[in-house]
Amino acid sequence: MAQYRILIDANDEKGLVYKVSSIFFEKNLNILTNNEFVDKVNGKFFMRSVVEGDVEASELKELIQKALPKASNVNVIEPAKKNIVIMATKEIHALGDILVRHEEGELDANILGVISNYDNLESFVSKFNIPYFTISHEGLGRAEHEEKILQKLSEFEDIDYIVLAKYMRILTPRFVEAYENKIINIHHSFLPAFIGANPYKQAYDRGVKIIGATAHFVNNNLDEGPIISQEIIHVNHAYSWKDMQRSGRNVEKIVLSHALKLALEDRIFVYANKSVIF
Repeated sequence: MAQYRILIDANDEKGLVYKVSSIFFEKNLNILTNNEFVDKVNGKFFMRSVVEGDVEASELKELIQKALPKASNVNVIEPAKKNIVIMATKEIHALGDILVRHEEGELDANILGVISNYDNLESFVSKFNIPYFTISHEGLGRAEHEEKILQKLSEFEDIDYIVLAKYMRILTPRFVEAYENKIINIHHSFLPAFIGANPYKQAYDRGVKIIGATAHFVNNNLDEGPIISQEIIHVNHAYSWKDMQRSGRNVEKIVLSHALKLALEDRIFVYANKSVIF
């Protein structure tokens, strides 16, 4: 008996849930979970269902596609481990949290490798028997350095997501376009506030009472890609910006791992530079 995740986004109209549910019934499929959302402003319909039964994925997709309005997007996904590559620089907290969760079986993924522009984290990553690749940026222009990274990435098969675990270099449009909606970044700020460099210093100078972290997909606008997950903690006047930074790191790693888990479970729809999360 097969299990499938059904992801649908379509122009909204009456009866869509009925039409899809009728197909599930006709094919004798058991609905394990079901979520729907209608964006009334933009007239968009979103649905995520998990079903099980005896039917081929291709047949199920074809039946659903025929029942929906034209230009609808339908994905029928059989749950399986997704392939990810992690990119990091020198900071260990976000990377370490992902590796520990993966080791404990919390993340349904194959970690193909860790890429960094420094070798600082190699001994740590080696404890998890995960390949580590140092691709130094020293003496190279940004485009030349990225070309070396892209070459390394091309050696892996079927990368589902690239996770920027505090990778502290801005990606060029060419890199982003090569992995559209597949690059997940953790930003050490509650976006859209305090984008760019050293947001904790910016937050301290502004006298904020909360700090947070934001996981988002990367696009060509710095720190402005579709937001996946956010969290905050409270601070006060006694915190220096370095105190804020230390506290913020705990939030960063939790938010990034949560966002990655959502992606691995096919719970994210991206549209209009926003996300719908089921």
